[in-house]
Amino acid sequence: MTDQQTSTPRDQAGDGDRPLIDVCNLTKHFPVKLGIFQHGGLVVKAVDDISFSLKKGETLGIVGESGCGKSTTARLLMHLIELDSGNILLDGQAVGGKEGLAVNELRRQVQMVFQDSYSSLNPRLPIQDTIAFGPTVHGVSQQEARQRALSLLESVGLQPDQFGRRYPHELSGGQRQRINVARALALQPRVIILDEAVSALDKSVEAQVLNLLVDLKTEFDLTYIFISHDLNVVQYMSDRVLVMYLGKVVELGTVDEIYDNPRHPYTQALLQSRPSMDPEQRIHEAPITGDPPNPINPPSGCRFHTRCPFAEDVCATKEPPLYTKSGVDVADHAVACHIEEASSGHSKAQPRSGDT
Repeated sequence: MTDQQTSTPRDQAGDGDRPLIDVCNLTKHFPVKLGIFQHGGLVVKAVDDISFSLKKGETLGIVGESGCGKSTTARLLMHLIELDSGNILLDGQAVGGKEGLAVNELRRQVQMVFQDSYSSLNPRLPIQDTIAFGPTVHGVSQQEARQRALSLLESVGLQPDQFGRRYPHELSGGQRQRINVARALALQPRVIILDEAVSALDKSVEAQVLNLLVDLKTEFDLTYIFISHDLNVVQYMSDRVLVMYLGKVVELGTVDEIYDNPRHPYTQALLQSRPSMDPEQRIHEAPITGDPPNPINPPSGCRFHTRCPFAEDVCATKEPPLYTKSGVDVADHAVACHIEEASSGHSKAQPRSGDT
């Protein structure tokens, strides 16, 4: 390990209760091209002013329909795409800028595993060279990087002498995803972002990889951001859950709060849409109807009001902040719905606990 790496010890989690990652007002709008050189001022509001935090050692699950901004959020955190506005803090230090944390150092401490296990690997490199490549770029000697790669192969359940010299096309999908996990671990990161990392695997292999991720989290003292469409998998993996809809955070809380007591109508509809093995609990009507609105010109007010069964006039005119039972504070179980605020003007609005 180089001197630069030893200067940021893994147990450096911040002062007191400071989050390991703090995201503030993150925004990314993509211009819509009408021609070769023109976009006409139209933008896709992929991620629109979202904030959340990630504590050391926890797993934050991110869920929502396709196009809600989950993967864009992950790529913004990794600085794979440039953010329009907002701040990303790693252990209290801003990322980017002249005085902030360098992007290269961010990517040493935060790694990502993508959905497509094959295209994520270099088809011309043997597996052990693929895993060793990242550490050598960051100053680790080739011998140490190679030894680290062989050790990580064993950690992810692959025999180094059997798999080290193989190429990606010689492996199954599950084996390739294990290699991607090993490659992410090669830089000894503190955070790993898993973007639909198991969605392309069949269920038996998916279960094996999920159990592997749980074991690796403990072994390497990791913090996860776990992105998935599969609500059951998110429930199994996560400590807290963030629900996104059309570029916005609509609900955020612990996994038990979200799954046992969902308060946003969109979250309730997502959970009701889960298939059941019990024939007595068949779904006869769709819990949510219609398609998400166009993100180029999203609805005013609450973006879910066009599909919400409880929508009223206030929902179309005023955007709800993330309310909690104790006020506007995203550290608690937070819900972006006017029903949660007594003074919002919604007929179903309930007073918060402690209000008189």
